[in-house]
Amino acid sequence: MLERFFKLEQNNTNVKTEVIAGFTTFMTMAYILAVNPNILSAAGMNPNAVMIATALASFVGTLLMAFLANYPFALAPGMGLNAYFAYTVVIGMGYTWQVALFAVFVEGILFILLSLTNVREAIFNAIPTTLKSAVSVGIGLFIAFIGLQDAKLIVHSDSTLVTYQTFKGENFHSIGVGAILALLGVLITAVLLVKQVKGGILISILITWVLGIICELLGIYVPSPEAGMYSVIPSGIVSLDFSSFTETLGAVFRVDFSSFNIGNFIIIMFSFLFVDLFDTLGALIGVSSKADMLDKDGKLPRIKPALLSDAIATCVGALFGTSTTTTYVESAAGVTAGGRTGLTALVTGLLFLLSVIFSPLFLSIPSFAIAPALIIVGFYMMSAVAKIDFEDMGDAIPAFLCIIAMPLAYSISEGIAVGVISWTIINLITGKAGEKKISILMYVLTILFILKYIFL
Repeated sequence: MLERFFKLEQNNTNVKTEVIAGFTTFMTMAYILAVNPNILSAAGMNPNAVMIATALASFVGTLLMAFLANYPFALAPGMGLNAYFAYTVVIGMGYTWQVALFAVFVEGILFILLSLTNVREAIFNAIPTTLKSAVSVGIGLFIAFIGLQDAKLIVHSDSTLVTYQTFKGENFHSIGVGAILALLGVLITAVLLVKQVKGGILISILITWVLGIICELLGIYVPSPEAGMYSVIPSGIVSLDFSSFTETLGAVFRVDFSSFNIGNFIIIMFSFLFVDLFDTLGALIGVSSKADMLDKDGKLPRIKPALLSDAIATCVGALFGTSTTTTYVESAAGVTAGGRTGLTALVTGLLFLLSVIFSPLFLSIPSFAIAPALIIVGFYMMSAVAKIDFEDMGDAIPAFLCIIAMPLAYSISEGIAVGVISWTIINLITGKAGEKKISILMYVLTILFILKYIFL
């Protein structure tokens, strides 16, 4: 049945590979179950309720991707979008979190309409192949940078913005040991991949986690919550208390419009829409490029159901009580492990559902165990740089700007914006508009991106 539905043989894969890939994707995304409640709690939301909403939104969205599009892409509440939700809309602009959820819900409805009318598909197809390769490389650097930060190998510096971990000081037995274990994790992952061990990334996550447990039991690793380093020993296995979920479930229908400003609301809603649109497109471009899923024209087959899955998931997530649900670049970890069909997504989705019950177990997986997987996935995605024609400056320079903008601006959508603007303007000014066959849609996107920087 699995073969017939997911077309495993046609996609040169099998059940074992897909299951391992699904586990790998989940393990690299599981951090969202802890991070999202932490961020949205700043907006006054119950963290336990948000954790349940996060898991359920991820489950529904990922299953939609599995059954509607048959792609190995997983969905979850997006990083960056949750920070905008909490710190800008609620704390900065003074709106209630219910109003912010309502904005996300409306955005999702608009996304569904855009997906049904081919607008999002047209945007995907309009982006030139060179920029699609650049997006893949940029996402690779972005993922690796996130991994280095999660491992505390790269830390904040007042003088240079970022610097390396010093491995000494009062936090050595928490941050320092965690960083060392992350380095060991990278080494373990590299060795397993060189030896071509199936499921090497997943195995390395588990080995690094076990090493962390041993270090904590021996007193080498000492949890320090104030430093963001928590116990890696599970406090339990299951939790069946779901009572808090009623606080966020359906909250979009309990909005107080007494202080509602329609102008600000439109700006908020379109900000969610804009970032979500290009984060999703960036993730689809990057991961599908890595998996060689794009056709000879650089188009992604079955993109409409993939985009529709993402749009529906946004609405469902808002109804459950979380910020915008979107396609995750960490899906690249599963693709790297061999995932090629919706079966990978199905496994990931089911694990998100199980995480509602087994939350104490899943939330014990430390960031230093997951970080090596993200770093290695970043390495894998760098291979797309070979597809960029560096002899053609009209393509190469915008591609380079797109690549460096993603990790430095800490945003996939900003990287796409910089790439689109520079590619269109450079080729227009140098008289290559006809040669490059710049589409009307690329001109429209360029203007919209410029207006975004002016007004948003």
